[in-house]
Amino acid sequence: MTMSDHTMKAFDTDLQDLSRMVAEMGGLAEKQVADSVDALAKRDTALAQRVALADANIDALQREIEERAVLTIARRQPMAVDLREVVGALRLANDLERIGDLAKNIAKRVMALNGEFPPPKLIRGVEHMTDLVLQQLKLVLDAYGGRDITKAMAVWRGDEEIDAVCTSVFRELLTYMMEDPRNITFCIHLMFCAKNIERMGDHATNIAETVHYIIEGHPIADQRPKGDTTTIAALRTAG
Repeated sequence: MTMSDHTMKAFDTDLQDLSRMVAEMGGLAEKQVADSVDALAKRDTALAQRVALADANIDALQREIEERAVLTIARRQPMAVDLREVVGALRLANDLERIGDLAKNIAKRVMALNGEFPPPKLIRGVEHMTDLVLQQLKLVLDAYGGRDITKAMAVWRGDEEIDAVCTSVFRELLTYMMEDPRNITFCIHLMFCAKNIERMGDHATNIAETVHYIIEGHPIADQRPKGDTTTIAALRTAG
């Protein structure tokens, strides 16, 4: 084996390790999202505490990916598509870390409710939003793993649906608050949970854009489709 062959093999190993760590981080993020909303639905504060503690695992993986990426760039000085692979892994790690943080925020809301939970009908919309986001997250991680631009673009275009459902959830929760003031505290917590889930959808879309960048070498030229987020924006300022 020549020195050049050895260098290429080492670089391929670096890229494979980065992809593997991103995939592992993605799996942890998916579990965090599902568990946080499961804790909310089941009134399970113990599960919420586990979600909050498990966020450290995602943070540790992000740091590991950053360190490996920086070392890879310094040692291999990659160009073109090889450099995009390394930069893409860094971007994905950042978005997945934020998704983990948002799941942790939901878990904290569950603990803040301290055993007082709304009737199940109040969280159906939040659960529906979560299902949509988890579908998007799984699809975009598959797109990354298979370098599949068709799947990535499907996720990118699907963000509008999540925004529309979020707006619908906000309106429903506002109705419940007007009907019975006793629902106000619960509904405000659920609104912030819905806002966190909507942001997860934004991060899934960011990942789709990164996958497009890795494959094509340039950003998506079109404007990202967005739904009606006026109510969301109002709460975002408060949160």
